[in-house]
Amino acid sequence: MEVTFLGTGTSQGVPMIAHENEGCDLTNPKNWRTRCSMHIVMDGWHIQIDAGPEFRLQCLRHDLRQIDTFILTHGHADHIMGMDDLRRFCDLRNFSAIEVYGSEEGLGRVRSVFPYAIGDKPARKGYAAFRPLPMPDKLETPGGDIYSTLLPHGSIDTLGLVFVEKSSGRKFAYFNDCKELTPAAYELAAGADAVVLDGLRPTEHPTHMTIDEATAAALQIGAPQNWLTHLTFQVDHDTWEAKLPASVRLAYDGLTLTL
Repeated sequence: MEVTFLGTGTSQGVPMIAHENEGCDLTNPKNWRTRCSMHIVMDGWHIQIDAGPEFRLQCLRHDLRQIDTFILTHGHADHIMGMDDLRRFCDLRNFSAIEVYGSEEGLGRVRSVFPYAIGDKPARKGYAAFRPLPMPDKLETPGGDIYSTLLPHGSIDTLGLVFVEKSSGRKFAYFNDCKELTPAAYELAAGADAVVLDGLRPTEHPTHMTIDEATAAALQIGAPQNWLTHLTFQVDHDTWEAKLPASVRLAYDGLTLTL
């Protein structure tokens, strides 16, 4: 299984527009963060999680040429507003729609923002087309199984996802944009080889886990490696990583894990 962090930043990105970004060393490329998204390959099957405003640039940076399954964790702008750039992947699929899996909230936002793209085929060559599908508790793909559970994120729920590769049995958990993990999430993540958690910032936030909250969740899961993502300008990579337990680290744009 190969896992690539296309983006690890918040809704505003890092650095922030028209802001001093104090305490964040911008000479360190690990502190330049585009909006959160992930690309996972299980036995050659390519899964894309979310598509934020920089999705096109992320695809070019990582030379992405294939998406077999697209999963939207939730309908907030920093996770959905790059979806129109999936049009190129529709072309590469012989001009057919991409299946978009999500929650009721997320799919409702897709239909609202991209009404022109809902259908089995693009309206014409070069256009996007989405086939919205409710994310099941267990989604079987040729590369392995994907399990989902709902996590609290303010007034909505977001999808927590766990991936198990068919050939290797490797297990990867992705719990982003959430205030806490539920008992079901802990159960799904048990035995994971790597876990990604929402660790927004050091200070309290009503809809996201803080670094301390995410670290506590990581230690409770007990995976050998845990990565915090969705980081604000308040989190300088080197400063904060030095404060964390050995099994907990800060993710950065372009990080690739081979499990």
